[in-house]
Amino acid sequence: MFDIIAIGDTSRDLFVGLKEAHVSCSIIPNKCQLMLNYADKIPVTYVKKLIGGNSSNNAIGSRRLGMKSAYYTTIGNDDIGREIFNELKKEKVSTRYIAKDKKQESNFSTILNYKAERTILIYHIHRKYKLPQLDKSKWVYLSSMGKSCESIYKDLIRYLKKYNAKLAFNPGTHQIRSKRISKLISMSETFFLNKEEYQTLFNDYKSNIKQLMIKAKKLGPKIVVLTDGPKGSYCYDGYNFYFQKIYPAPIVERTGVGDSYSTAFVAALFYGKDVKEAMAWGTINAASVVQFIGPHQGLMHYSALQKIVKRHPRFHPVKY
Repeated sequence: MFDIIAIGDTSRDLFVGLKEAHVSCSIIPNKCQLMLNYADKIPVTYVKKLIGGNSSNNAIGSRRLGMKSAYYTTIGNDDIGREIFNELKKEKVSTRYIAKDKKQESNFSTILNYKAERTILIYHIHRKYKLPQLDKSKWVYLSSMGKSCESIYKDLIRYLKKYNAKLAFNPGTHQIRSKRISKLISMSETFFLNKEEYQTLFNDYKSNIKQLMIKAKKLGPKIVVLTDGPKGSYCYDGYNFYFQKIYPAPIVERTGVGDSYSTAFVAALFYGKDVKEAMAWGTINAASVVQFIGPHQGLMHYSALQKIVKRHPRFHPVKY
């Protein structure tokens, strides 16, 4: 039996640090472009190859927080796929559900980091997903997958009902744009998106944060979480709204911050904590991740997180 099974795509991520660039923003909020000199040779400050994928971040992060985790993903039959597989084994994540696509390569992304913010160039292979026979698990974490991921939804719903497993759902871009995730949202114990993703989900750019969360709650999830980058995070459990400010930390790179938050949030619930404690755990884990390049290096171990929680007993959300 597992404590959590993560489901989603995995990639090899190439992190590139930029110095000679600038950002151009229009009068429309949050509409900015990263500008590079066209047809030029641009020096970079660093290059790092790491594992990527929202659900891989959860599988590794959950394991570090003391949960017995497994991972269902599809990798290519190539060097990248083998590196991904070995890295997960090194982190003591169960690899029994990892599928190998013998005919195609692994996913690959390039992350351009400029002034601690990232722009991601994504190369995703079209996959034919088939949910394996999963062992019993207390939680399932579902996140970003490709366009054909709908093929696993019926089997996943049957699995959740059969084992009464709790679903943590953090849909990726293709899933948000899909019209077939309403059932999974309604079955979610926890539903995670950032502010911009909620706006995209509802095609609503005028409602405030409370209104967006109320809309999400009406879809059926037990707990709705909205993250808003450096502005903090919000939670609505159907009774109370909570706001959690960020935990102060030097920012190096933000990839995987949302995943680290949701991972520790779910772990807190797994250990019997309430949503207020879960928000604090998520925020502390996220603050650790932003201090490193890539999504994994800063993922906290259980003992380290608990030391910070005990050292700052008043670091908790407030009613919003």
